[in-house]
Amino acid sequence: MSELRVNRLRAMLEGMGLSALLVGSAVNRRYLSGFTGTSGAALITESSAFLLTDFRYRIQAPDQAPDFTVLEHAPDMLETVKTLLESERVRRLGFEERHVTFADYQSWSAALSPIELVPVSSAVEDLRIVKDEREIAVMQEAAKLADDTFAHMLGFIAPGKTELEIALELETFMRRGGATSASFDTIVASGERSALPHGVASGRKVGTDEFVKLDFGAYYKGYCSDITRTVVVGKPSDKHREIYHIVLEAQLHALQHLRPGMTGREADALTRDVIARYGYGEFFGHGTGHGLGMEIHEAPRLSLRSDTVLTPGMTVTVEPGIYLPGFGGVRIEDDVVITDTGIRILTSSPKELTVLG
Repeated sequence: MSELRVNRLRAMLEGMGLSALLVGSAVNRRYLSGFTGTSGAALITESSAFLLTDFRYRIQAPDQAPDFTVLEHAPDMLETVKTLLESERVRRLGFEERHVTFADYQSWSAALSPIELVPVSSAVEDLRIVKDEREIAVMQEAAKLADDTFAHMLGFIAPGKTELEIALELETFMRRGGATSASFDTIVASGERSALPHGVASGRKVGTDEFVKLDFGAYYKGYCSDITRTVVVGKPSDKHREIYHIVLEAQLHALQHLRPGMTGREADALTRDVIARYGYGEFFGHGTGHGLGMEIHEAPRLSLRSDTVLTPGMTVTVEPGIYLPGFGGVRIEDDVVITDTGIRILTSSPKELTVLG
């Protein structure tokens, strides 16, 4: 698997007129090599793939990255990089411009001279945008863990529990199920706070006759899941029911019509147009969804500004919402894979309006 990914990267580099790329991003390094350590870099050349790391990983790195030549780098890693580049006769070195500070660029330029440094934008990320079957299988497991967690939380959420207590129980359940961690800071937002699209859990106590919005995911075997469900604790009002069912209609409409060949902008319109038709367009201010994978936010985007064409193997969220200040908000979110003919939905938690207590 690593060899295939490296060869695909080499083909991209050849098209850019480059014979080498230094990959320091932890996520991209793991994608290419399988190495999960916190320190090091991958150096890809026309004929070699090196993984440079330090003493702490001298046993772990060869085991996780069997397709790479693993080297323990000098105290200044750039010394080792320069030696390798000279031996490989590399004159122009690509670097990840999104992951290198200007200060680093200046020090690298001085240390590696006369080798020319060439900024490269999103080369590995462009490979990651389409998932293979193994990746999708892991993401399905991560989605199942999120579904199991939501089912568990339905028996835990109750008036008087704080949002922080709910978040702790949610994250503990995921860890017990095999997650390394949560995919991101868990959102538990109740009452009027549910109108905050990113209302990270607070000390507020859940009341009665109000929304509780849960947005969370499991980071599992290097991949993320991301799900949102909104429930009512107590008795829902007519306004609760109205905005919930508008969001549900919008989300189901998108899931029914999302397909390959559609742009991110067209996909966004599937939910936005429904919500606008009911007069709530100004209360839906974020995109319909985002790419998902080794990171919680990846390409492509399902938004007003995205011209990316959806292709099979892309994994995205579909998450419309309505947020009414002073009252509360609803978001419903699922993870999906674009297929040859439509989509495959990874998350399966129920979406009918759930009333607790």
